[in-house]
Amino acid sequence: MNYAESLHYLDELNTFGIRLGLARMEELCARLGNPERSYTTIHIAGTNGKGSVTQMMDAVFRAAGIRSGRYLSPHLISYTERMSVDGHDISEEQFAALLTRVRAAADEMVAAGHEHPTQFEALTALAFLYFREEQVEIAVIETGLGGLLDSTNVIEPALTIITNVAMDHADRCGGTLAGIAEHKAGIIKEGVPVITAATGEPLEIIERRAEELGADVFVCGEDFSSQIFFPSGGGQCVAFHSVVCREPEPFALALAGVHQAENAALVIMAAKLLEREDVRVTEKAIRTALRTVRHPARFEILANEGVPVVIDGAHNPAGMRALRTGLDTYFPDLPRVFLLGILKDKDIDTMLAALLRPGDQVVTVRPNSERAAAADVVAAVAAGMGLVAVACDDRAKGLDEAVRRAHVRSALLVVAGSLYLVGDIRAMLTAGR
Repeated sequence: MNYAESLHYLDELNTFGIRLGLARMEELCARLGNPERSYTTIHIAGTNGKGSVTQMMDAVFRAAGIRSGRYLSPHLISYTERMSVDGHDISEEQFAALLTRVRAAADEMVAAGHEHPTQFEALTALAFLYFREEQVEIAVIETGLGGLLDSTNVIEPALTIITNVAMDHADRCGGTLAGIAEHKAGIIKEGVPVITAATGEPLEIIERRAEELGADVFVCGEDFSSQIFFPSGGGQCVAFHSVVCREPEPFALALAGVHQAENAALVIMAAKLLEREDVRVTEKAIRTALRTVRHPARFEILANEGVPVVIDGAHNPAGMRALRTGLDTYFPDLPRVFLLGILKDKDIDTMLAALLRPGDQVVTVRPNSERAAAADVVAAVAAGMGLVAVACDDRAKGLDEAVRRAHVRSALLVVAGSLYLVGDIRAMLTAGR
């Protein structure tokens, strides 16, 4: 297949939907020669922050001179964004060539009487193959959904990170916060250290599962912690404290957002554990990584026609609360205009209540997803909060309307609600439309 044909094949795989379970993935990997066993892996799960932690962890390895792979989802614009080696995304040509091999293995499975792999399973297998082909030493693997039955859970990692646990994808992960925590804890492996920022009942569930498997647990807020501060010279830093550090250690952090302090703490703690096994993982590498890492559409600050813009992938109540905290910290005095698009299976009322202030204005559009909520549905929720809210039937028109309103009010424009939306809008902004 060429790249265009590979995209068509992936669209066809959408007909299989999301089917949790490991049997298909185990069979597919076996037919490909179990590429996931060819390198060391770090496994990362969590409701929010796992993408940022994945990017930072990968950056640490690259700064240490370790050939590393990185797998995350979803993508913003292109499937090739999901997997990289040494900071470079896979090429379209290699993507298509490897997916051709995955397709052949999938066809063999079906011929032998097995279920057909899903789209995410095919992409995950492709990433595993890619990392083996590129001879990486280590790969940072982000879960897609949950953990226990996620396609990535066929790996045997050297380290497990569970960022946090909040309500999201409850329909597929047990229906309750405890059920979601059980799914996240499902990636814990026997004797493999776990680092987490979970709290409350989810933390208890994670600790119980780790104890059953003889895995050490390092908890943010107990064994280590971080606090964000803003030096007089500009930028932001995190002060990292841990049981192995007598004094707080300051680290400059490129990623904006108050919530990134906790994410950075998870990465620093992970690196300090890993440096016991690999002398290349040094404090210098950690500092370089955190100072230079990039993660598009995560409290990313841009500008458009003189209007300051924040693009953030927040797509659940906890994410919206983190975004609101960041906005209140970085832009406390600016009026705000929001361009929002949300999926219909999300808790829209709770999300908007967590995000919006009196006086905010809202423009709503429909994200590019079959699961998208109608723009007028989201606008009605905002209007019910007493806010000015306008629904647009086109994303480009919605962006124009939001920019116009931000100009008139000398306001900050905030784009959020779904990664399906922010990817499209970011592309429009960076391309100058």
